[in-house]
Amino acid sequence: MKEKIEQLKMRIAEELQSAGDSETVEKIRVAYLGKKGSVTELLKGLKELSGEEKKEAGQQINALKKYAEEHISARIAQIKAEELQRQVDSAEEYDVTLPSRNVQGSYHPITLVQRQVEEIFASMGFTIEDYFEIVDDYHCFEALNIPKHHPARDMQDTYYLDNGQLLKTHTSAAQNAIMKKYGAPLRAIFPGRCFRNESTDACHENTFFQMEGMMIDKDISISNLIYFMKTMLSHVFQQDINVRLRPGFFPFVEPGFELDISCLICGGEGCPSCKNSGWLELCPCGMIHPNVLKAGGIDPEEYTGFAFGLGLTRLAMMKYGVKDIRDLNSGNLKALSQFVHE
Repeated sequence: MKEKIEQLKMRIAEELQSAGDSETVEKIRVAYLGKKGSVTELLKGLKELSGEEKKEAGQQINALKKYAEEHISARIAQIKAEELQRQVDSAEEYDVTLPSRNVQGSYHPITLVQRQVEEIFASMGFTIEDYFEIVDDYHCFEALNIPKHHPARDMQDTYYLDNGQLLKTHTSAAQNAIMKKYGAPLRAIFPGRCFRNESTDACHENTFFQMEGMMIDKDISISNLIYFMKTMLSHVFQQDINVRLRPGFFPFVEPGFELDISCLICGGEGCPSCKNSGWLELCPCGMIHPNVLKAGGIDPEEYTGFAFGLGLTRLAMMKYGVKDIRDLNSGNLKALSQFVHE
């Protein structure tokens, strides 16, 4: 047995040394360590030996198995290092003047929807703004009539950073900065990515996209809000969309509403995307609270305004019939390749 083990060890060493690629090394591994490999067969033959012989032979075979495993792993690592070195050596011969390959792709569905909505609001006189993804507590909460320790903060599971800042939980965090930048009157939209520590399901994600919008002027009312939202939705979906307003509490608007649209995935019949209600919550909205106007340097006695937080991610789901919100952040090319550049 000992002589046979030594012969196998020598054969393994010789074959590994002559192996020139990973595929050959894998064949060697199977030949010796596979289910029908030479080392495996030795282990199976232990049952024919007596107690003392079995113990001694078992130790020797296990040592051989360990030897084979270590040398196979080492040879694979060596081959990979040699392949990498060959690539490095051949890089000097690469002609950098060669034309690039003509690679085509497509925009993400959320990007397509965002650009379309931006064009619609721009045609109605709204400016398009950008804002940070990392903000401070004041702009995300306090400037929006949500003081420290207010229970409304429990509505948003927030990612806080070690330096006291946070990942913005809603695009409303830009309201104060936009008001101070333009004053009144103003019309502005500001899209962005938001973050909340939520459990994910077919209609909730911890990372999603919103588009905040504000219109501030004299004598602005809820009727103005409904008009602009219905106009935008009819252009996006190229059809009349059923909407409804439900009373909703948001500290930065008074009165506040939830704007829902009839679910276009199931036609209002009910599905997981709309929680089987037939309606999809699309847009928290309402008249801007006087305290928020004051924080932004605008006189609430002279001006009123509306604000909305449009869910771009959910809008994309409705437009393209995406049933599970998690597909949009998955990076799954099979799921996303159906969307072509528009």
